[in-house]
Amino acid sequence: MIIRKAEFAATAVAASQYPSTGYPEVAFVGRSNVGKSSLINALLNRKSLARISSVPGKTRTINFYNINDEIYFVDLPGYGYAKVSKEEKKKWAKIIEDYLFNRDELKLILLLVDSRHEPTEDDKLMLQWIKSSNHNFAVIATKSDKLSRNQLTKNINMIKKSLMLGNEDLLIPFSSETKENRDEIINLIETIKQHIP
Repeated sequence: MIIRKAEFAATAVAASQYPSTGYPEVAFVGRSNVGKSSLINALLNRKSLARISSVPGKTRTINFYNINDEIYFVDLPGYGYAKVSKEEKKKWAKIIEDYLFNRDELKLILLLVDSRHEPTEDDKLMLQWIKSSNHNFAVIATKSDKLSRNQLTKNINMIKKSLMLGNEDLLIPFSSETKENRDEIINLIETIKQHIP
């Protein structure tokens, strides 16, 4: 996929605010600060289209990015940030859940986990949600450049085991610094373009 156009399209907290073009959508989900915005920028070869924050929990809305007038990248609020109230967490969970379960245009979910750590309980719960929604998905292990090759191999196996991923489930290590496996993720996203109306 050659990126000819990439622009911020909409921000939403409710279905009535989602774009109505009918373009297929790829959702990026993961806990706060796992690197969703960095991944989006790296895939699009843009430095700051998706705003990266050093403060976890900054993305509190669903952000839609129009790619080539044919696909939307959808950045969901990060979950699992300890310093927000239970009320706020419930609100974010509702925003994420409503989108994941009710959005017909959603064709692929990319679940991001930190390659350096074992997936959290929130990550495991999110994967259960994703599986129960019956959407195509892949797990992206971010920040892979922070580990040695040997350690990364060990951690990938640990993540697979922790998330109970099967042989058919995709787990792709990724680094926004080195762009490792960017093409593999782009190729995966390409497969949903057949859903263009």
